[in-house]
Order: sequence, then C-alpha cells, then structure tokens
Amino acid sequence: MPNQKILYITTEMYPYQEDTNMAALVNKMALKMHNEGNDVRVFMPRFGQISERKFQLHEVIRLSGMNIIINDLDQPLIIKVASLPGERLQVYFIDNEEYFKRKQYYVDDEGNPFDDNDERAIFFARGVIETIKKLNWVPDVIHLNGWMSSFVPIYLKTYYESDTYFKDAKIVLSLYNEKDANLDKNIAEKLTFDNISGLKALDNPTIKNFVIESMKYVDMVVKGDEFLDADLDKGFNETTTPKSEYVDVDSINQLY
Repeated sequence: MPNQKILYITTEMYPYQEDTNMAALVNKMALKMHNEGNDVRVFMPRFGQISERKFQLHEVIRLSGMNIIINDLDQPLIIKVASLPGERLQVYFIDNEEYFKRKQYYVDDEGNPFDDNDERAIFFARGVIETIKKLNWVPDVIHLNGWMSSFVPIYLKTYYESDTYFKDAKIVLSLYNEKDANLDKNIAEKLTFDNISGLKALDNPTIKNFVIESMKYVDMVVKGDEFLDADLDKGFNETTTPKSEYVDVDSINQLY
C-alpha cells in the first residue's frame, strides 16, 4: 500500500556496511518501499567506520543539540543525514562522540565487548524516538533491524507509554543471527533511572535476551535470516506476538 510513512531503524545498511544479510536486506526493503511511493526514512548509528566524506554526511543543526540523560549523565545528541548514494532516500545517523567514534562496532581490538554497549543502545533508541518527534513526522510503520533497535519498542511501551505520538504505528521486528555478548550488569540500574523494570532479560542481560524480550512489545515478528540460531528460533516459536516466517524483499509490503 503506497503513501505510508515507513521508518526503518537499523544497525546496518548497505553501502554503509557491506557483506551482511541485514545490511543488504534493509537497503532493498527501504528502496522497494520508497520506489513504490511511500515516505521512507532510515535511522542508524553513525559508527566510526562510516566515512562522512565518502558518503557526504552533514549535521542537521535544527535536530541536533538535544541531550539524552543516561543514568544521570547528559550525553549530547548529534544528528547527521545523507542521501543513499544514487537515490533520493534520506538516511539519518545518530551520533555521539563518546559512544560511536570508534574503529569497531561492538567489540575492542581484542574482541571484548565494549563495557558501555548497553548505554549505546539506550542512547540510540532514545535518540531515534526524540528525533522523530522533533521532525514532526509520524510513522505508520516502524521496522526494526539489529539488536540495538530492539530497545526502541521496550522504551516506547514503557518510558514513552503515556506519549501518544507513536500510538498508531505498527511495529515490525526482524530477527537476525547476530553475535551475542553480555551487557553491563548494571543495566538494570540505568533502565530503572528511566522507570523501566521487571524485564526478564535483566536476569541475564545479553544482546540476544533483549532481542527476545522485545518480541512482546511489537506487533509483528519476522525472520530476517531464514534460519535462526536455537535460542532465537525458540523465542520466535514461543512468542504470542503475530509472526511470519522469512519474507523475501519482493513480498515485504505484505507485512505492512
């Protein structure tokens, strides 16, 4: 159905990341829906490996300047934007020097997960939500891709529960086989600061457990990878949320 406002929230997208199924799939989904006459926006983190010069990113001054408070610490939110190369499709980048100006995505040079991956995910989720509101652009569909994006529905249905801005948006979650890792054991304290508690994932805070947790806060769960690992597949099979097996790009609009 054309003339919908569709928001893709992702941690990966081609050509900013290459050689992953998620990056390729998000690119194809966003372009397909854009070319079918929908108003499509994409939000993703501005990881340090993404070249601002190569992809012609520039700061959106009117959207930047907000601060996101995480565990009583103010973190400045910088918004950058670019057009997908060769296309008239805007991609917005959530940036913060403290969280995203690194050579690696989620692990250090020794392969150890960054200690603040939880804060980075919280900052990303809240940064996207606050920026969409500041844009005064109300999405009909929010399609989540990548583990950091799974914090968005958790926040929308808890911290932002009384905010009616997104109340009519349909939220779709795609599942991918991402590398699992522990999150900071103090994440409960950081979420409690935002009045979020009682999450099952807090018993064992890992990337995968937060993705599984987020399934109950969305309207549709779909397999982004055709074959999921055992834990994700179990979560997919057990969720009471409406779900769909793997859907190829040509059929993606049936989800919306």
